Amino acid sequence: MKRVGFQLKVKEALIDEYVEHHKQVWPEMLAALRQAGWHNYSLFLRQDGLLFGYFETPDSLEAAQAKMASTEINTRWQQFMAPYFESANNARPDEMFLELREVFHLD
Repeated sequence: MKRVGFQLKVKEALIDEYVEHHKQVWPEMLAALRQAGWHNYSLFLRQDGLLFGYFETPDSLEAAQAKMASTEINTRWQQFMAPYFESANNARPDEMFLELREVFHLD
């Protein structure tokens, strides 16, 4: 299982709304993530909007993203979430992941 850490930046003015939407993620989106092999998926957010995400996958980040990109529900979710993120090129949030290098894992 590959552990993936990534970061994004949520617009500070929209942090509260972003958090509210994640209290009830669409059931179809949750099912798609599970079917695509995303496990132990978590998001952590600083007060300034820096978002750290983590998940485990049997695939690479790119392969895991490609599986999700092939679903209609992911397309709708990414369009819905796009206004919440800082983006220089209007990319979808799932296309802006800055993958972080793992430097330590206790196990």
